[in-house]
Amino acid sequence: MPFPRQLLNDGEDVVLDLHPHWWRFVKPVVLMAVAVVGATTAPDGNDALRTLAGVLVLAALVWFGVRYAKWATTNFVVTTDRLIYREGVLGKRGKEIPLERLNDIAVNQSFFERVIRAGDVTIESGGERGQQVFSDIRQPFLVQNLIYSEIERASARDAARAAGSRQLSIPEQIDKLDELRQRGVISKAEFDVKKTQLLDRM
Repeated sequence: MPFPRQLLNDGEDVVLDLHPHWWRFVKPVVLMAVAVVGATTAPDGNDALRTLAGVLVLAALVWFGVRYAKWATTNFVVTTDRLIYREGVLGKRGKEIPLERLNDIAVNQSFFERVIRAGDVTIESGGERGQQVFSDIRQPFLVQNLIYSEIERASARDAARAAGSRQLSIPEQIDKLDELRQRGVISKAEFDVKKTQLLDRM
């Protein structure tokens, strides 16, 4: 299940939307395989063994179904503004960290996790959140690099906004007023009054 787009802010886009690694399904699948093999290889007349194998198959199916429901409703999301983690089948739990609050991103992988391309991502952020550990993330080093790239883009975007919103100097304000006068938005008398007020502030 993808992250709901209606939960995004205005102008916010999803960059990455991940479910946990498929490793979470291995245990119920192995149990199911063992139970099926046991049921098919049980000697004729051994009803007790066949019944046990059938119970194990049913239990494995239920276990797989629960794991799948949790997997499908768990999202690790990186947007242009924040990092979002949501989980829960019936009730929902979530964490949100603005990109500008992220201080450090660390990846921890065992040898086996390197083989299956999974790992834990530890996010250190400012404020009360401290460290947050997200387990079973697919291709964690690529995720780490992508988050850093989005942080740099967000910083560049904020710097551009700050530069665009800087206060105009008095000569620049007079030039803007003169453009308005030439376009007929303000009269010459209004232009002269505003120009005098600006010059008095110099």
